[in-house]
Amino acid sequence: MRFNYHHSMCPVEQYVPLTQHAEKLGFSAISIPDSICYPKEGEDAYPYNADGSRDFLDGVPFIEPTILVAYLAAATSRIKFCTSVQKLAVHKPVMAAKEYASLGVITNNRFMAGVGISPWREDFDVTHTPWEKRGKRLDECIDIIRGLLSGDYFGYSGELFDIPPIKLCPVPSQPIPILIGGHSDAALKRAARVGDGWSCAGAPIDDIARMVTRIHELRAEFGRDHLPFEVHSNSDMAYSKEGIAALAAAGVTDVTVAFRNVYVSEPDTMTTEEKCAQLDWYASEVMSP
Repeated sequence: MRFNYHHSMCPVEQYVPLTQHAEKLGFSAISIPDSICYPKEGEDAYPYNADGSRDFLDGVPFIEPTILVAYLAAATSRIKFCTSVQKLAVHKPVMAAKEYASLGVITNNRFMAGVGISPWREDFDVTHTPWEKRGKRLDECIDIIRGLLSGDYFGYSGELFDIPPIKLCPVPSQPIPILIGGHSDAALKRAARVGDGWSCAGAPIDDIARMVTRIHELRAEFGRDHLPFEVHSNSDMAYSKEGIAALAAAGVTDVTVAFRNVYVSEPDTMTTEEKCAQLDWYASEVMSP
């Protein structure tokens, strides 16, 4: 099991010291969420918490994830970074590929791209992106990014995007892992078909095990079950050794801890020192062999 740390959209001045402390303690990666804006009026509910409300996001500070990765990577040397997850379907694929390539190079291959589809129509509206065919849009974005990150000339002719042969320079010396977010069957199929891993937003452990089993069944159908595959998930079971063992048995390879429930409107009043103490406790009581 590898261990990721989620800052929980903390005050800006806490990002660097918390990341550096997590690196010192042996955490594998920093998990970085994405939220573009909070609409004054909206219709769509949030699919990853108990009551479907998204009120918990109103007024919560989100730094744009690729900018935050670059900022934190400059202050560290070993720990990795994973967007969890970036709403790739509302981004232009060539620009996203350029951002990912740049992050891969300047972090020395410490960047992982967790990507998905925003559940909010407003994200599509404010970025002037069609809501229709959003799943197809994400699929083509992934294809284009993968092609351009090869470093060779790459052109693309799809249903939604048409790009002449172009080359990006520089590109990282290793492929950037792409993890697919989402709990729908379409998301699980996408993870199996094109993903290097799956990012779970949190669920009861029986549901996690069921979705992981489904993904691996699909990977076998797609002829991709011989390739490495990661399963990242947060869980309220991640705070004991017994819980970690259960998550590992369910197929989780990378567990994410946050020490506060990001799905409720809890004020973040803890100091950096108090949060570092939480990390110390976790490293000693849970991460230690």
